[in-house]
This record gives sequence, C-alpha cells and structure tokens, in this order.
Amino acid sequence: MKNILLAVTAVVALSACATGPTLSDQQRLAIHQAHAGAPVNSFTHFGSLHSWEPLGDSALTVWVRPQTAYLLTLTSDCPNLEYGHAISLGDQTGTVFAGLDNVIVSGQSTPIPCRIEKIQPLDAKALKGAEREARDELQASSGGT
Repeated sequence: MKNILLAVTAVVALSACATGPTLSDQQRLAIHQAHAGAPVNSFTHFGSLHSWEPLGDSALTVWVRPQTAYLLTLTSDCPNLEYGHAISLGDQTGTVFAGLDNVIVSGQSTPIPCRIEKIQPLDAKALKGAEREARDELQASSGGT
C-alpha cells in the first residue's frame, strides 16, 4: 500500500512539473493584444476552425490555420465562453465580419449569440514565443522545478 501511495504521489508531482505554470486570462489577453495588428473588417475561413482559445469572457483567439490567427473582441461578456467545448461563428459565407457576426458557444441549452466587435490579425510566431517566454518567467519567479 505504501508503494502505491508513493507511486501516485510521484505521478502527481511529475504531472505538475510537466504542465508548468499557467498564465491567467488577463496575462494571456495582454500578450495577444500586444501581438495584434490593426483591426480589419473581416477574415475568411473555410469549414471548421483549426482551434480557438478563450481569453476571459469577452475575447478569444481563433486559429483558422496553424499559423493564421485572429483576436476577436466581443461587445460584451459571452456566457460560458471559458467553459465551452466548441464554438461556431455566425457566418454563412465563410467570411466573418466585425459588427455583424457572432460567436456562439456550443452546448448551451439556449445558445446566446455574442457579437464580434473587433477583429485583429495576430503575429502567430511572435505570439507563441511571447507566451513561452511569459511561462518561463512565471516558472522562474515561482521557484521553478
């Protein structure tokens, strides 16, 4: 029994080290904003998104391809954005427009459209590097492993 407890403790400790420190929504949003270009009126995506990540309740980054991403700022808080497993964009043509289209979080009993206020292209390579650097700094300041 003691060996099992030690093994479980070791696995938990190692998994904590492997995941490393996590940045808060505010830290991630600030990094994304720092790597966002001038607002654009729209962007095009074909079919499904590559991925997406919430940045609090009123912003998210959508990745249309592995190296092409946009920061979407919403007009107000979007219910369950941080907890949703999937989103859809309220476009019918493959083009998403600021001020016209919505983000809809899937899995809600009554889907609530969240209006896209602003679209900004992201420098994906610089963004990934800045996030990695911020996590490394956070780890170093917390004592690291």
